Amino acid sequence: MIRLKNISFLWPLLVLLCCSAQKANAQTADPKATKETKKLYTNLHTLWGKALLFGHQDDLAYGVGWKYEEGRSDVKDVTGDYPALIGWDAGGLERYSPNNIDGIPFSKMRQYIITTYQHGGVTTLSWHMDNPYTGKNAWDTTSAAIPAILPGGKLHARYKASLDAFAKYLHSLRDTNGIAIPILFRPFHECTGSWFWWGAKQCTPAQFKSLFRFTVNYLRKDKKVHNLIYVFNPADFDTPDTYMERYPGDGYVDVLSFDTYQYGATDKGPAFRESLRNRLKIQERLAEEHHKIAAIGETGYVEIPDTQWWTNILWESLKGFKVSYVLVWRNAGYRPVEKDNHYYAPYKGQVSAANFLQFYQIPEVMFLEKARKSRLYQ
Repeated sequence: MIRLKNISFLWPLLVLLCCSAQKANAQTADPKATKETKKLYTNLHTLWGKALLFGHQDDLAYGVGWKYEEGRSDVKDVTGDYPALIGWDAGGLERYSPNNIDGIPFSKMRQYIITTYQHGGVTTLSWHMDNPYTGKNAWDTTSAAIPAILPGGKLHARYKASLDAFAKYLHSLRDTNGIAIPILFRPFHECTGSWFWWGAKQCTPAQFKSLFRFTVNYLRKDKKVHNLIYVFNPADFDTPDTYMERYPGDGYVDVLSFDTYQYGATDKGPAFRESLRNRLKIQERLAEEHHKIAAIGETGYVEIPDTQWWTNILWESLKGFKVSYVLVWRNAGYRPVEKDNHYYAPYKGQVSAANFLQFYQIPEVMFLEKARKSRLYQ
């Protein structure tokens, strides 16, 4: 793949010159997707393999040592720029909570999403939905929930009520002109794992596909939600067959992604890099075969103790592959209950901050300023 150097001032022109063949393949799974949603997907498809959008979970709401400071971001504190992509979680809507799973008021989250859109950035939503069978959290795997919430199941009405609440919130995500804001929606994430109630040990592949399809159909047809770009998201896999075992079909998916994290001491970095590259190779081939784009839904290295992690591990893993975006997890800081430090992007003065700035300066890496110039919704 050709490496481009010192091209930031040419970015809008480069976007316009991207090949039209990619645009021809950029069809949203929802044929009734809004104009802005279709344009975002088309532009992401056009940029796929040419630019990497950098994302961070909960970026605008809090960081290490601060919370709800207007205009602040740990990423901005280090680079002078915001992420191009910001992730949030819808967990809590299903129980009509005023706050999401991370304690962020949904009203604040709405405003952050609107602000991101107005500045040309992109929003992605995951959903750590409570187990609808037990009422406990998403990690409760004590009961087989999926058969009960599928059509004909005794809790089907309860599940539809959760989707109703989600759809109502989605319909509220509009700019000052009333335009529905496009959202990358990543439901039932890490589906090949077994730590969530929708995981591989909790349901058959057929049941999972049925749940995914019902959810998409209900949102599209019954709730008239047409501002979603749907993201399929396994966790561990080592073959194309493993990756696709729970794939619901091309008519229900726009983006292929997966989640992966580095664990352990810094000397585990090269092995993580090699594993990540092997998975990216599989995913990229599948994305091309199915005319989708490929991304990394979640990744990171907690506390980032490797001073060169951003360029030597993350970028060296991604370089040469077509990756639409990568999102690192949230900067919760010190958690008194868990008694740990929980952050995945550097804050000012953190040991990897200088290297993160080097990562920011890589021509192919896109933060908010480049995203704004690329006019992703036009």
